[in-house]
Amino acid sequence: MSDIERNAIVIGVTGGVACGKSEVGRILESMGYRACDADHVAHTLMAKDTVVFNEIVEFFGKGILSEDGEIYRPALGTIIFEDPEKRERLNALVHPTVKRAIERWILERRAQRENGAVQIPLLFESGMNDLDFDGIVCVSASDALVLERLKKRGIDNEAATKRIRSQMPLTEKERLSDCVISNLGSWQELEEATRQAVKRLSIER
Repeated sequence: MSDIERNAIVIGVTGGVACGKSEVGRILESMGYRACDADHVAHTLMAKDTVVFNEIVEFFGKGILSEDGEIYRPALGTIIFEDPEKRERLNALVHPTVKRAIERWILERRAQRENGAVQIPLLFESGMNDLDFDGIVCVSASDALVLERLKKRGIDNEAATKRIRSQMPLTEKERLSDCVISNLGSWQELEEATRQAVKRLSIER
């Protein structure tokens, strides 16, 4: 890729459950970065009557559908957090299509010379770390803080623990990333840590 196309910086943002990926995404938006959320991309691709929707319903059954015929994500989530094999099957149905959509989005940012940030909770688990990122940041928090945040969302400790264990260990995500942003304090501290991470990536690329 040419130096001209490389004027844009595209960052992959990952991290653990309830660590603050969305907050970092909003901070990057305030810095002028275009944002892409892999969960939103997946939700769009799983909409009623799409190819992915039909494949998911065929495998999991109509019990996962809401009254309006759309996939009811809490019901699907309950199934996959209880059953690793079904979780892997869902990922195999969804992740390749999401990856292709994000790849096109990144190409568009390069063409438009726009900085971009892509939030991907399962970035490493899904193999999306080989996308054309200038750097990957991992948003991190302590187990105690994560459990506290999930509790505020109405998720009990047992369900929260299952969600945490369904993902790659946070320490491994930190090791594989180019920068780690610790979200242990105030929003202002998170903003400063995010700015420092972007500065580091800009210098090192």
